[in-house]
Amino acid sequence: MSFQAYLDNIEEKTGLTPRQFIALAKERGFDEPSTKAGVIVDWLKEDYGLGRGHAMALVHVIKKGPKIDAKHVGSAGSHRDESDTLWLDGKDNRP
Repeated sequence: MSFQAYLDNIEEKTGLTPRQFIALAKERGFDEPSTKAGVIVDWLKEDYGLGRGHAMALVHVIKKGPKIDAKHVGSAGSHRDESDTLWLDGKDNRP
């Protein structure tokens, strides 16, 4: 599954876009550099029922933003992404 597909699946499951999760995390101070991934993963599991893989995809965008490593772009296989920039504003709004 591509990184973007993880984010799209999270939106389908929760009804929230990645950008909305970023805002919620910021309200809780989870965007601070000192916040550990486990704290965010626990919050996402408890409040939204997300598993570790999906939660870690959100941890990435909360802590590092929408850019991903270019090594996953255009590569073969099921984990490839179309771009090194993830779309955070909802799968139905993607240009």
